[in-house]
Amino acid sequence: MKENAPLTMKDIAREFGISVATVSRALKDSPRISAERRAAIQQYAREHNFIPNVIAESLRFSRLQPMKVIGVIVPSFVHYYFASVLSGIEEEASARGYRLLVATSQENYEREKHICQSFYENKVCGIIVSQAKDTLKYDHFQRLMDAGLPLVFYDRICTGVNASRVVVDDYMGAFNAVTHLIETGCKRIAFYGSPFTMEISKNRFNGYKDALLKHGLTYDETLTRICDNRADAEAITPELLKREDRPDGFFAINDDTAIGILYTAKHMKFKVPRDISICGFTNGYRSIACDPMLTTVEQRGVKVGEEAADILISQVEGLIPRDKAVRRIVRTRLIIRGTTR
Repeated sequence: MKENAPLTMKDIAREFGISVATVSRALKDSPRISAERRAAIQQYAREHNFIPNVIAESLRFSRLQPMKVIGVIVPSFVHYYFASVLSGIEEEASARGYRLLVATSQENYEREKHICQSFYENKVCGIIVSQAKDTLKYDHFQRLMDAGLPLVFYDRICTGVNASRVVVDDYMGAFNAVTHLIETGCKRIAFYGSPFTMEISKNRFNGYKDALLKHGLTYDETLTRICDNRADAEAITPELLKREDRPDGFFAINDDTAIGILYTAKHMKFKVPRDISICGFTNGYRSIACDPMLTTVEQRGVKVGEEAADILISQVEGLIPRDKAVRRIVRTRLIIRGTTR
C-alpha cells in the first residue's frame, strides 16, 4: 500500500492472506467467517481507518439488487437556483435510501454527452438532468431511455425526447411579473432572456408578450435582448437607457441579470424604482443583498428537486411505469420588493 493512500479491502486481504470476498463478509459480520477471524479483520480495519467504498460495493452487487445511486447533471454550480434544486434532490433521495453522483456540464454539449455515458457505465439507476445551453441534439438522452434508464428533466427540458420532466410555471410567472410592472405604471418594458432554443426562455417570453398585449401595450422587438447574466446586462443596458424612448421597466430571466440592470441604472444616475422598475426571476440570496432589494419571481428550486427525485425513484422502484412520461409543474409566486413601485 502506498504511503497515505486509503486502505482498501485488497490491502486487508493481502495482509491476512485471504480473498477480498472473505474480507467483505468479515466486515459485514457474516457468520460464515469465524468470530475470531471476524474480530481480527474488523480491528485491523478500525486501526487503519478503513472507509468502505460504497459505490464500488453497490456496483459489485448491482446484479442482485437495484443500484441505489442517482446521477444528477447540473448546468452550473454558481447559480443559486441549481444549488437549491440539488438540495431538494438530495433531501428526497436520502430520505428514500439513495445516494447521488453529481456532475456539471458547464453549459457544454460535449461534456454533457460524456457525463451521460460515464453515468451509464457506472450503472446509476437513473439520471436527473437540466440540459446545457448549447444542447441542440438529443441522441445521448434517447440512447439512455432506449437502454431502459429512467430519465427526468428539470428546469431546462428536452422536447426532443418523451421523458419525464419537472418545471415551474414559467409562462404564468412571467405574465404575473410583467402585469405587476404594468399595473404600477410601466409603459415600455424590456425583456432580457436566454436563447430561444431553450423552452424556459420561450415560455417566459410568451408570458411577457401576452401580458403586454392583454393590457393594450404594443410589443416592441427592439426592447428584447438575449442576455442572461450580469456581465452582459451591464454591457448592453447603457444603450437602451440612452435612448429617447428608453424603457421604464425591465423583466429579466434571472436575478443575476436583473441585478446587472439595477447596477447599471444606478451608475447612470437613474432612480430605482422612481425612474425604472426591475423584476427578476429566481428569488435567490442575491435578491435581498442589493439596494433596493429585488422584486422577483420565486422559482422554488428545492421543491423542483424533490419532485424530480420522487418521479425518478418511483420509476426505479416500479411505482410509476418506466415508459410513462410524468409531467409536473411547480407554481411560482411574485415577491414584491423595492425595485418596483
